Amino acid sequence: MAVVAELSSSSSYIKSTRLHTSQLSISSTHLSYLRRQTFRPVTRPRDATITCSVASDQVQAPIAVQAAEFKSKNDCYGVFCLTYDLKAEEETKSWKKTINIAVSGAAGMISNHLLFKLASGEVFGADQPIALKLLGSERSFEALEGVAMELEDSLFPLLREVKIGINPYEVFQDADWALLIGAKPRGPGMERAGLLDINGQIFAEQGKALNAVASPNVKVIVVGNPCNTNALICLKNAPKIPAKNFHALTRLDENRAKCQLALKAGVFYDKVSNMTIWGNHSTTQVPDFLNARINGSTVKEVIKDQKWLEAEFTEKVQQRGGLLIKKWGRSSAASTAVSIADAIKSLVTPTPEGDWFSTGVYTTGNPYGIAEDLVFSMPCRSNGDGDYELVKDIIFDDYLQKRITKTEAELLAEKRCVAHLTGEGVAFCDLPEDTMLPGEM
Repeated sequence: MAVVAELSSSSSYIKSTRLHTSQLSISSTHLSYLRRQTFRPVTRPRDATITCSVASDQVQAPIAVQAAEFKSKNDCYGVFCLTYDLKAEEETKSWKKTINIAVSGAAGMISNHLLFKLASGEVFGADQPIALKLLGSERSFEALEGVAMELEDSLFPLLREVKIGINPYEVFQDADWALLIGAKPRGPGMERAGLLDINGQIFAEQGKALNAVASPNVKVIVVGNPCNTNALICLKNAPKIPAKNFHALTRLDENRAKCQLALKAGVFYDKVSNMTIWGNHSTTQVPDFLNARINGSTVKEVIKDQKWLEAEFTEKVQQRGGLLIKKWGRSSAASTAVSIADAIKSLVTPTPEGDWFSTGVYTTGNPYGIAEDLVFSMPCRSNGDGDYELVKDIIFDDYLQKRITKTEAELLAEKRCVAHLTGEGVAFCDLPEDTMLPGEM
């Protein structure tokens, strides 16, 4: 058995009278299962972790701990010592090099659905081993331990390592993918500007951490809302990482739009393609029925009801999350997790010929005339290497252009509101209206 004490500047000792899981590391060569125990006060820097290894019959009353005595130690555990040889297996031709996936908000409901999809091989492929690096908070740490324990009990052969922590500078180390889900929800009476500032500070710090310790070509998907502007803040604080690598999640909006078109046309949703969500993940978002197709035909050829397309269709997409909460009493965690998986798969598998997908990306250099230096949802294609290109063969009409201009104006206003977090001077908030999507308040 192992013992661990986590000490910070705000609390020099852990109030505990029982042993419980503190840190879990699952690996093909080892499984470290560190547990906490009560210690006398010791001064340590914030976020420090102290570990030691002792036999189960050696656990005694609390003793003084000196930081210098502890060194990082990797011990295998149980069956992992007997059956896994990571070096040998990684040399085989059938296995790829392990990729590191960092996930923030890892103890939340969205992650609780997503992590098991990642570990199963559904997202990155059946021959792609992964390591999960899970970021939580002091308040959610025990829940994070529970997540790690469930991952351990699931026996995923592709899951080579699980690490948990509350310091992004440790958790994001060498990350190849960063899925930034954790964010503060909007509380009663909170203005959108206030939410932009509070969550913007979180994503500014996470951007700095990614810049310092992640892989230089890390791919970042921002889920925490307001996700477009949070992604902009994050990339502005990570100058070493290509701006093109940052995404704001609008895939759930795309999936919902495809579903509504399929229902209206009386077809299965796999018949709907070329669906674009333009702009912000808010009520100004623009589900593009002009360029979308159903069974290879334009939507307007299949659905003749122009009034429904211009009014009801967009509203149904925007209000879907709120309706789900009304029906079920909780937000759309599972479908959000599916959309994150879909967004990743669109980047790691080649886009079908003639089709495209939606993702919020950096606008600088875009071919549509959209203002530069924003994160704006646009149509993209990928050859499956994690990169993408913007689709050029897009049709615009007055209705679509007017809607795109409105969502662009909103993102420009949000950008002014967080100028203090992007290094662009003093912030000035002149948000025209409250456009937060139902279910995100």
